[in-house]
Amino acid sequence: QVQLVESGGGLVQAGGPLRLSCVASGRAFDKYAMGWFRQAPGKEREIVAAISWSRSSTYYSDTAKDRFTISRDNANNTVYLQMNSLKSEDTAVYYCCADPYGTIMTVRRGQSNYWGQGTRVTVSS
Repeated sequence: QVQLVESGGGLVQAGGPLRLSCVASGRAFDKYAMGWFRQAPGKEREIVAAISWSRSSTYYSDTAKDRFTISRDNANNTVYLQMNSLKSEDTAVYYCCADPYGTIMTVRRGQSNYWGQGTRVTVSS
């Protein structure tokens, strides 16, 4: 069983940065593909970014590309989402997900086995 705990959400002004963290319990974190999704009010959950277990591959949605960076620290079972140049449309609940022995593709498809409870990000304009 894997538990994911997100942190780092909050209120930020448009144009500002924010870094989200997700700590995973369980063994073999270095074999988990990881990702970040978000869900804005009245909208479906959407992929933001994903990273392979080896860190050799990453994926970004069009809205995240060039502004967000996903990274991971396998020694501390943590995945990060650095968000820069935030916009009001980035306001959402952000969820971390883990797919043990999975791939970026399975994460992108929302097929991760484990999900965190989410951390709320509010961007004020």
